[in-house]
Amino acid sequence: MKEIISIQNKYVKDLLKLQEKSRERKKQGLFIIEGKREISLAITADYEFDTILYFEDLIDEQEVLHLFNSNINRIKISKEVYQKLAYRNSTEGVIAVTKSKDFSLNSIHLKNEKPLILIAEGIEKPGNIGALLRTADAANVDAVFIANPKSDLYNSNIIRSSVGCVFTNQIAVGTSEEIIKFLQEKNIYIYAATLQNSNEYHKVNYTESSAIVVGTEATGLTEVWRDKATQNINIPMQGKIDSMNVSVAAAIVLFEAKRQRGF
Repeated sequence: MKEIISIQNKYVKDLLKLQEKSRERKKQGLFIIEGKREISLAITADYEFDTILYFEDLIDEQEVLHLFNSNINRIKISKEVYQKLAYRNSTEGVIAVTKSKDFSLNSIHLKNEKPLILIAEGIEKPGNIGALLRTADAANVDAVFIANPKSDLYNSNIIRSSVGCVFTNQIAVGTSEEIIKFLQEKNIYIYAATLQNSNEYHKVNYTESSAIVVGTEATGLTEVWRDKATQNINIPMQGKIDSMNVSVAAAIVLFEAKRQRGF
C-alpha cells in the first residue's frame, strides 16, 4: 500500500495542477472528484477511475474497497496532504482521480421520442453551470447542451455546485451553430429565453420535441439563437428589474414543460 505524507511530493503537486488548470485536465484526460456522494454518482455513470486517495482518520480502507473494486490503485495520504488537496472540508476523506468522458454531440443518445433538452449558452460562472445541472437533474431532462462554454465541466467548482449532477445528466458541449444544426437535424423545436420578439413562456406548447435555451444574465442569448428559434419566450416580471438568475429562469420554463407533459 502506497502512502504519501508530504505536500512536497511530486504527485501531490501534479494533482494540484490537475485541480486548478483546465489545460492540465484536457492534456491528461483526468480530473478530480471529492466526496462519497459525488464519487458514487460517477460510479453509477460508469466513469473510470485512475487512483483513489484517502485519509484514514475519516475513511478506512475497507470503506474505500466497498466503493471501488480491490484492483483500483489506492494511496493513503496524511492529514496535511488531504487538507492541501481537498477543495472543501466536508469531503469525507476520499478523493478520486478520474478519467474524463467525451462531451461531443456525437455522444448524445436521445431515448425519448419527444425529448426535452436544456441548452445554456456562454455561461461564465461555474456556480451557475452547477445550478443549471441540478435543475436539469431535478426536471429529468433528456440532455443538457453547453454552447460556447467558458469553463470545462470538470472544474471543481462545477462538480461541487452541481452536487454531482455533472454525472447524472447526459451532457454535450459545442458551438451554438453546431448545436443548432444538431437540433434542426432531429426536428427539435427551439425555445429561446429572450425579451426580443418573444411570447410569454406559459403560452407555448412544449409537448413536442423541445429545447429550452438560456443565456447569461448580463447579455442574454446571442443573435443566432434569437434568429433560429422556433419561438422566443419570456418570463413576465412583476418587480423592478427585468432579469433573474439563469438557473431559476431555466427551472420555471422546464417545469412548465414537464407540467404540460403530465409529469
